Parts: sequence; C-alpha cells; structure tokens
Amino acid sequence: MKQKVALVLSSGGSKGLAHIGIINELEKQGFEISSVSGSSIGSVIGGLCAMDKLPEYTEWVKTLNKRIVWDLMDFTLSSNGLIKGEKVFDKMKTFIPDMLIEDMNIPFSAIATDIINEKEVVFSAGSFYEAIRASVAIPSLITPVKYKETLLVDGGVLNPVPIEYVARENNDILVVVNLYGNKMNAIINPKIIMEKQEGYNGAINDFVNGINKFISSGDEKRLGYFSLLNASTYAMVHKLAKENIKKHQPDIVINIPFDSASTFDFYKADALIKLGENAAKVAIYEYLTKNDKL
Repeated sequence: MKQKVALVLSSGGSKGLAHIGIINELEKQGFEISSVSGSSIGSVIGGLCAMDKLPEYTEWVKTLNKRIVWDLMDFTLSSNGLIKGEKVFDKMKTFIPDMLIEDMNIPFSAIATDIINEKEVVFSAGSFYEAIRASVAIPSLITPVKYKETLLVDGGVLNPVPIEYVARENNDILVVVNLYGNKMNAIINPKIIMEKQEGYNGAINDFVNGINKFISSGDEKRLGYFSLLNASTYAMVHKLAKENIKKHQPDIVINIPFDSASTFDFYKADALIKLGENAAKVAIYEYLTKNDKL
C-alpha cells in the first residue's frame, strides 16, 4: 500500500509554484496525498491538488510571461490595497470551475486571517474560490475580503504553516513545505528565465520588475514604506513558521529558499516547479534513509 501523506503547504507568493513540483515528486515516489491544508498560495495549490485540477493549472501557469502577469493585475485606487485580485481567479474559472470544498477528492482546509478579531478562519467547506481569495489577500497589496461582519486577509499573517488544520489519518506521515527556508546558494537557472523574457515589451518588463522591487526588501539601509513593511512581515512570518514546525515535528520538512522568487514572479513557473522537485527528492531521500526504507 502507498504511504499516505498529510500535506501542509505554506504561504509565500509565487514561490508557492514550487509546491507543484513537490506534489509531483511525492506522487512519483509512491506517496499518496490523503489530506492537505494551506495558507495563501499554499491554499491555491493545495485546493487544486485536492480537487485533482493541478495538471490544468500547471499547464496554464507555464504559459505566463511578464506581459500576462501584468494583464492579470487589476489595480485599484482602494486605500486597502493595490490589487483587487479578482481578475486572475476569473481567468482560472474559465478552465477550472468552482467546486465545494466538501466535494473534493481529499479533505482540504484553506486558512485566512480575521484581521479585526485577530484570529484564524478555516475554510473546510463552501466555495473553493471564495476560500482562496480570502487566503491570498496580502495586506496592503491585495484588497481584503468582507466576510460576515469582519475583514479577511492572508492566512500567512497568523499561520503561514497551518499544520493544525490538516486532517490526519492513522499511519499517515506529516509533510510540511516551508517557503521561508534559508537563502539560495545559487540563483534559479538563468537560462530558463532569459528564454521566458524573449520578446517582452520593455515597458511591461520594467513595470513588473518595479512592482517586485516596490515590495521587496531592497536596500536594507534605506527601506521605503512597502519595503520596510515587507521585510517586517517576512521576519514575523518566518518566525511563526519556524516555531510551528518545531512544535509539531513533521516527518518530512521540505524547505524552499525564501529568496528564490519575488511575490509576483509567476512567470518563473518552470524554474520554481523544478526547484520544488529537486528539494522534494533530497528531503524524501533523507526520510527514507533515516527510517531504513531504502
């Protein structure tokens, strides 16, 4: 029988495309994902996995370049954020219809943050798209979601690695993917990225780079408002993730370097998926060796 896996996917922006490679590698090596939980991008990939629509999403995300990423950014003048975050999900709905979470093939939970009452909100039933829209609402960047009598933002604010909310079964193993790992020793394969960049409109290329720089940590000696906010949020989320992993002691922890991509680098899908596959191979090998299963 296949070894069952309770899979937890962390928040982390476009780095979450590495989740795809990790899921592919787990299944390739004979593991069966029996439940999944996720925050932010982890909820997106986790839900697609639970509803068996990850291949369709993967095929689409690999077509993205900077022009398409730009076109999917529905900017707003709202004081609550820069992007409405509806356009990308409207596009996804054209090839992946909405689905009730309770009807998915495996148990799934998406985590959002009730910013008014300072608590987690767990979606384990209801609309998939409504759940992930709330879970990905990065404060100050993507507008929050009105929910009942409160506002929901990114699940990673309070729980970037939602281990507590993955459904466990007897004899399963707990696998956690942490997108806040140590810095990379080398950058993502530059050849892949350069091939993707051929033919880009220069203005769009510069603009999307500017958006990423706008929210990146930038020059540590002179942090602007969003850079400072991003650096502060990273420090907080990194600590939360580290403490939750230490508390629950997963069987396998797969770490993805936190600097492997910026928030909106979804055009790097090929490289990030490969990064996930490679990280999973190493972690799985270490687990099998440690437990004398090779």
